[in-house]
Amino acid sequence: MKIISTAFGVVLFVLFFGFALKNTQEVDLHLFLNYELRGPLVLMLLAFFVAGAALCILALTPTLFRQRRESNKQKSTIQSLQSAAMQVNERPQPDSINTQH
Repeated sequence: MKIISTAFGVVLFVLFFGFALKNTQEVDLHLFLNYELRGPLVLMLLAFFVAGAALCILALTPTLFRQRRESNKQKSTIQSLQSAAMQVNERPQPDSINTQH
């Protein structure tokens, strides 16, 4: 499995490297207040991809914290129920087996 993932990584690297070599022309990005940003197309694409990924992570952060908080609540509820069950000290009755056919 490690060989397959390594081979997949190498193939992806070669594809992205080829993409980068094909897109080296200069592009202009016109922003507000007559500000202009100039650079290679592949770097602009990479920068916007990274910015989009960062925004997605920021958007998912509240959901992640809410799920983690709910999980911790449920774990504490399970622990309290287990400790309450241990305090009762009643042994469970074994299941009866019917041997008649």
